[in-house]
Amino acid sequence: MNGPPDATVHDIVIVGSGIAGLSAAVYAARADLEPLVLEGPEPGGQLTLTTDIENYLGFPEGISGMELIGNGKEQAERFGAEFTHGTVENATLAERPFELELSGGKTLRTRTLLVASGASARWVGADGEDELMGYGLSTCATCDGAFHRGDDVLVIGGGDSAMEEALFLAKFADNVTVVHRREALRASEIMAARARDHDAIGFRWNTELEALHGSRKEGITGATLISHPDGHPSDKADPDDDIVRETVDVGGVFYAIGHTPNTEFLAGTDVERDERGYLRPRSDAAGRATTETQVAGVFAAGDGADPRYRQAITAAGTGSMAALDAEAYLETLDHTDAATVEGSP
Repeated sequence: MNGPPDATVHDIVIVGSGIAGLSAAVYAARADLEPLVLEGPEPGGQLTLTTDIENYLGFPEGISGMELIGNGKEQAERFGAEFTHGTVENATLAERPFELELSGGKTLRTRTLLVASGASARWVGADGEDELMGYGLSTCATCDGAFHRGDDVLVIGGGDSAMEEALFLAKFADNVTVVHRREALRASEIMAARARDHDAIGFRWNTELEALHGSRKEGITGATLISHPDGHPSDKADPDDDIVRETVDVGGVFYAIGHTPNTEFLAGTDVERDERGYLRPRSDAAGRATTETQVAGVFAAGDGADPRYRQAITAAGTGSMAALDAEAYLETLDHTDAATVEGSP
């Protein structure tokens, strides 16, 4: 059971230490809000899985994901942000201060909450993916596609995201093969047609990725595919005379089977999420977009509120926006509290 809440009431707690959380921490710390940043089970977020980043403004020679995250944390700490490890299991947001129950048993209290917990890419479960993620295996064609000029690459998936990834990769790779476990795509017809009509994009139906080959030094050098005429080959009994395994030479593999927002701890609160779990910030009274959720004082930033772009630069932008919104909210709260005290008998 969780113990009594920590006596400290923070001005702001930031859940997540990826690029959105770090950007928010820098802005909040510079505003003297002394933010507490919770580093969850994946400190640094998805960006730490990217070896080289070449599309983040200000680094003409590129920068590794780990280095960018490390620089951001150092910058936030320089201005007074505090970091601690902890995973939020439950949030009580009906009253202020908010209470956050952590997996280790501790309960934090805070006047504002900034959710930058990100979204985790779904993995296939293929042999070798743990070792090769970021070394030829990627979950973001926009981030890593340019590293595969002249390569043959695979895209795993059959939805709109997979078609988008394949079409983007076709700008760089010699051949793009979409690997789908069924014989029909889940993608919208317009996206499917664009991919089918592209000369550089092919399809492997009723096929799944079973294993990746290569090393961190060489990158991906090949992949083992498993197919069955009835689809979903990994679900079939093995051995099966209809199961076919084939090893193909490829220079890159891209997972495009969706993301899972890390927002489950907000279930049961009044913070609105869509059917997939993505946060839905509200508009203000003038109809302008904000980062504030349906619970006053709770703000959303990064990939957990962005099912579309999922880029480091956009995550950093929403992190700074959320911190500015939180700062403005706290100022309003302070004025309201002061007026209440002055008006008290």
